[in-house]
Amino acid sequence: MKLSDFDYYLPQELIAKYPVQPRDSCRLMVLDRKNKTISHRIFREITDYLREGDILVLNDTKVIPARLLGRKKTGAKIEVFLLKQIKENLWEALIKNVKRLKEGQEIIIGEGFSAELIEKKEDGKAVVKLLSDDVNRDIHRYGHIPLPPYINREDRDIDRELYQTVFAKKEGAVASPTAGLHFTEELLKKLEKMGIKKAFVTLHVGLGTFQPIKVEDITKHKMHEEFYQIPEETVNLIKQTKKKGNRVIAVGTTVVRALETYGKTGKTEGMSNIFIYPPFDFKIVDTLITNFHLPKSTLILLVSAFAGKEFILKAYNEAVKKRYRFFSYGDAMLIL
Repeated sequence: MKLSDFDYYLPQELIAKYPVQPRDSCRLMVLDRKNKTISHRIFREITDYLREGDILVLNDTKVIPARLLGRKKTGAKIEVFLLKQIKENLWEALIKNVKRLKEGQEIIIGEGFSAELIEKKEDGKAVVKLLSDDVNRDIHRYGHIPLPPYINREDRDIDRELYQTVFAKKEGAVASPTAGLHFTEELLKKLEKMGIKKAFVTLHVGLGTFQPIKVEDITKHKMHEEFYQIPEETVNLIKQTKKKGNRVIAVGTTVVRALETYGKTGKTEGMSNIFIYPPFDFKIVDTLITNFHLPKSTLILLVSAFAGKEFILKAYNEAVKKRYRFFSYGDAMLIL
């Protein structure tokens, strides 16, 4: 299967720079896989498609302000992009032009807060030691929200709220599980009153989410790894839901990856490098809530595996014609 088969035309002006407010007022494209129909709604009207007994599975990861803008002692600017915590104050990070730095060199980030280069790795990655009397406090004080590059603007204070789901709980992501951004507390309460159960998984979204596929033969693409964890309570709820013939509704591709990793391996915790592309046998997920994804990306491959490539590309072309807003801060899609 060729990567070029998953391309589509997208005008730059349809890439959303900010989300609509309130969160649940964005547009919702509804895809019915059985009847091959496409409907156009508002996100809060998702209540018309969910039924009592369904389970909504959400990713409760929380985005950290991972971009640390620092400088060398010479004054030269340098950015340390935190990827994941190794232990205590040691972090794996991405540093542009890391080859120009020496191990042991200090990068000053703020007053009483700096990063020491411990080890250089490949692909611009490095191990850094964060030096501060309160590292967590200073990450939040000096760090910037890591907006995806296609948003093409600097982060603002408001992004600390906008780029976080209302149910975000466990810190560790460097990108938001954006399908969850459309839910408000009020909408979640309404769904609960309708008898729709809610369950959580944790998958810390990594920078690999934006990693382009560089090979035309998609079977040769190596997927990035991300940490996931599925609580026993969620596993039990899924089993009960399936047994009663009700639907497991994944909120976002990160939830799909966590659940289908469990479906494939039986493991409820670990590193997931599952690569979902057509054809794929989904063992757990019945319905998917997602955003619109980049052309030729691992995410458009995943939704194509779920809904069918031709149907997805037809829907995306219609979304462009109807001026939907794309990507992280954009509109949503419900695939039934």
